[in-house]
Amino acid sequence: MTFPSTPELRPRRPEFSSGPCAKRPGWSAETVAARAFLGRSHRAAAPKAQLKSVIDRTARLLGVPAGYRVGIVPASDTGAVEMAMWSMLGARPVDILVWESFGAGWATDAVKQLKLADCRVIEAPYGALPDLTTVRPEADVVFTWNGTTSGARVPDAGWIAADREGLTICDATSAAFAQPLDWGKLDVVTFSWQKVMGGEGAHGVLVLSPRAVERLESFVPPRPLPKIFRLTKGGKLIDGIFAGETINTPSMLAVADYDDALAWGEGIGGLPALMARADANFAALQGWVDRAPWVENLVAEAAHRSNTSVCLRLVDPAVAALDDAGQRAFVKAMVSALEREGVAFDIGGYRDAPPGLRIWCGATVDAADIEALTTWLDWAFETVKAQRAAA
Repeated sequence: MTFPSTPELRPRRPEFSSGPCAKRPGWSAETVAARAFLGRSHRAAAPKAQLKSVIDRTARLLGVPAGYRVGIVPASDTGAVEMAMWSMLGARPVDILVWESFGAGWATDAVKQLKLADCRVIEAPYGALPDLTTVRPEADVVFTWNGTTSGARVPDAGWIAADREGLTICDATSAAFAQPLDWGKLDVVTFSWQKVMGGEGAHGVLVLSPRAVERLESFVPPRPLPKIFRLTKGGKLIDGIFAGETINTPSMLAVADYDDALAWGEGIGGLPALMARADANFAALQGWVDRAPWVENLVAEAAHRSNTSVCLRLVDPAVAALDDAGQRAFVKAMVSALEREGVAFDIGGYRDAPPGLRIWCGATVDAADIEALTTWLDWAFETVKAQRAAA
């Protein structure tokens, strides 16, 4: 049995995890530490000013409209979504769109935890989108813009009615800074800076439209709210949350890391440049997928394919004939071989997704590394296939 030779070209940075994601090109711990207010109270003047600065720069970089509020909140993107759901849902009917694991989690919370009276879950399998036209304009809608664990994204916000009565709550964690968000159609947007900007985890960002603020100030949820979910006091929005006065103690090292990532994003040309980098990375990967006979994008509709969390399935007849456990074992062997070679880390598909690979193509990744990775993907596939044949 002949085994393939290892490729000569190696990715310079082998971090292709879908979260936390690769650091920006040129990142160093020393650069971040120089920005960090370590051993200081986050309520002191200089640390608080840094928190306010990253809020303001986030809004500018993303093109958030005037009148929207941007705040840093606990518990990453998950915490930001939960804050919105627990604080706002129940005033109207609710539609929840589900086509991957995180949307499924929001649906579970709405149905089993919040026990909303009029809640529809509109589903599609991994790799597809549900029928967006069935969303009720009078209902609040909760959805992920980009399905991190399925690789499927909404192509645009054309399906959201401009004169809608309900709010749109959008989990945009793997779309922010990489895909154009239609802010006029979005009332609540959440993300974590550990994704496209490659920052350290733990903190989320919550963006509220004036319509969302009006809901918060006029609706009293029929449920107790933990302290870290409370966005109002005395019926008014807590303005401090959106001015650097975080609900709980943030990591100033993580804040400095995000500060560094924002400076990089601003320095390379802002949002257009960040999106262009993600698009170039995706194009390099998808170009190889289109040529490789053993793999294909999990998302059949090209317009629905993510340019950040790209999910792939193995279609080689010998592998496709295996049962689910067999396919997962094959993928695991590929992933392990790549990790041993130090050329790709953390590219196995999400545990609840169909067996396959998931490769991050966000802005902090270099297209040259994606191109180098593809040769190693071919190598890993052929190696594992040969090993199975020889066994």
